[in-house]
Amino acid sequence: MEVKKAKNRVAETEKKIEKKVNTVNDSVELWTEFVPELTPNSRVKTAVSKIAGVSIPVIQEITFTEQEFSIFKHQKWFANGIAFLKEVATITLEIEFFKRKMLLLDRARRKTTQKVNLYEKVQIPGYKDAIRKIKRFLEDEENLSKSAQKIVKKRQTKTVKIRQ
Repeated sequence: MEVKKAKNRVAETEKKIEKKVNTVNDSVELWTEFVPELTPNSRVKTAVSKIAGVSIPVIQEITFTEQEFSIFKHQKWFANGIAFLKEVATITLEIEFFKRKMLLLDRARRKTTQKVNLYEKVQIPGYKDAIRKIKRFLEDEENLSKSAQKIVKKRQTKTVKIRQ
């Protein structure tokens, strides 16, 4: 279920980023004027969450540090461009974290499935066979001891009859 949720979340987030990028397709030519030094640097604070015993990284906080710039020296739309870059970076980070979650959970699911198959198809039938052999052995031992008791009883009755 968690893998499916993560896949759905990745698909939703990819659609979200696609819509976001499509909104600026009309102004793509303007981005050649953008100064790369103004791109905000990001710091991602993560935490670890456990789902079904699997440690999964989770985004706790994303902080951006921006370079200060003069509105008079640069284009007006640079502030909106920086905000756009922040949103795209945030969405991209979410996609990467959900893909990682999906990968980790899928790997854990496969390993668990392999273990279950090992037990169901190899070890449990082997134990059942061993239990069957032990039961037969114990039944044979019980039958031998009963027959030995009968033989001893017959000998005792014969010796008692002879003495009388």
